Amino acid sequence: MAKVAAKTAPASLSVGRRSALAGREALGAGVKVEPLGPAERVSLRAPAESAASLSRALGVTLPEKPKTSAAKGGRVVLWLGPDEWLVLDEEGKDLLGDCAKAKQLHSAVGISHRNMAISVSGPAAEACVSAGCPQDLSLAAFPVGASTRTVLGKAEIILYRPAADAFRVECWRSFSDYVFTFLSEAARDAAA
Repeated sequence: MAKVAAKTAPASLSVGRRSALAGREALGAGVKVEPLGPAERVSLRAPAESAASLSRALGVTLPEKPKTSAAKGGRVVLWLGPDEWLVLDEEGKDLLGDCAKAKQLHSAVGISHRNMAISVSGPAAEACVSAGCPQDLSLAAFPVGASTRTVLGKAEIILYRPAADAFRVECWRSFSDYVFTFLSEAARDAAA
């Protein structure tokens, strides 16, 4: 029986997670689709009486109205339901640790490994996302700061509008190729 020597990587080599969409970009007339960098994400559930304690712990007030968001100090909180929020921190700060400081009842689950974010920006961004989203995404119906759980084509997404001509599309990593390809084709069509 032959012996197989196991090789170990030198301590100076670190293996990081590679983005499922690394190196991809799509351009159309007036629209750019590209993956966003890594971010910390927490799925947060809590009753209304816990919101103040969680807001203090996170350093940003949890929004209470449907389709709204709040941002402060590099963190964004998206309202997803009466007792549900998606908390994002692109600076990589410890969201779960901060949630643990809240002494009120809540559930905080780290989902950074599960989700990916795609940016759709430019004057034709709204037309691009509207190609697969059944909601009215006009500025009047979906203003800057709006967020919602919805679908794009056949995939569930969370949609956030950080600027008049920009959208952040959050989706599960396993659906990211489908969502990115859908948006890439819509970007080409938006020019037509």
